[in-house]
Amino acid sequence: MRETEHLALFKLFFLLFLFNFNSFLHPQVYPESRVDSLLMASISHIIKQDYFAAEVFINSLNDEFPHLPLGKIYLAANKIAEAYDYAKRFDEAQIVEYLEDAKEQAEKLLEKDEENLWYRYFYALSEGYISYFDAINGSWLSAVSTGVNSISEFEKILAIDRNFYEAYIAIGTFEYWRSRKTEFMNWMPFVNDTKKIGIERLEIASDSSSYNSYLAVNSLIWIYIDQKNYYAAIQTAKDALVNFPASRSFKWGMARAYEEIDSQTAIKLYEEILNSYPGWLNPNHINQITLKHLIAQQFLKLGKTEEALKICEEILIIKNLSDYSKEILGNRLERIKSLRDELKSGH
Repeated sequence: MRETEHLALFKLFFLLFLFNFNSFLHPQVYPESRVDSLLMASISHIIKQDYFAAEVFINSLNDEFPHLPLGKIYLAANKIAEAYDYAKRFDEAQIVEYLEDAKEQAEKLLEKDEENLWYRYFYALSEGYISYFDAINGSWLSAVSTGVNSISEFEKILAIDRNFYEAYIAIGTFEYWRSRKTEFMNWMPFVNDTKKIGIERLEIASDSSSYNSYLAVNSLIWIYIDQKNYYAAIQTAKDALVNFPASRSFKWGMARAYEEIDSQTAIKLYEEILNSYPGWLNPNHINQITLKHLIAQQFLKLGKTEEALKICEEILIIKNLSDYSKEILGNRLERIKSLRDELKSGH
């Protein structure tokens, strides 16, 4: 299910964009104004799902400041975001090249000045993105190893500056999901429950003016859902959509939360997401099938079996799915067939 995919991704670290431009906390701004301007523009376009415009700004960042790893990190980020949003193959070779080059650059900068927080941030960020991409590709051992190293670097940053809110995002997400996945060990004396600490750090970060507070917001939405705190998830998503009303990421989380309290609103949101993909996009049908399946399930919860059956039939007439589409969809088509048969037998 798409929910599972989102939880697996957001529980890691670094789908990195911007959320709140006008926070009450002191803004975290890179000291070079031109870098700050290009970075903010790049991130804003990624959130708006205008990946072409984002790449233009990121290329400018990379060309004008080739000594900084930021351009390479966000070129990778843009490619990952676009591929995930459109459910298409990742350009793995290019993404890995960008991130490895960025990490190497960050290491060289740190060799020159170990006390520079931004240089350490570049290193932690590149490591975090490598971890995130390894996780996407199923390389979990490598993802965990690199992720722990990234968190260690963020903790070093906080030891120097407690107001470096970028670090709260990474550490908060890590603390929650590490504790969540080791709950069965909480009876042991050396295993602490840090879920509350993780949530508190993310809530601080989501109210910050850091570049990547969008990650904190998205992480919180899915953590609240995991905690069955659906109203908090919905309100967090609504607040985010004020600035970015077309964001499929925020809407998807809000729709998932509404599944538990208002199926009709969940259907409306899933339909909005389905209709928001650009017409020129060459469809692989993955998002179309996933969203329609979710809508059919919500119609069934409402007792609207005719509507649910119609959608299942619409999905099952789709032909010539690629091997990639079948792989990503997994057993979803079989579950849709089972639902279709169940609905037919009830007539």
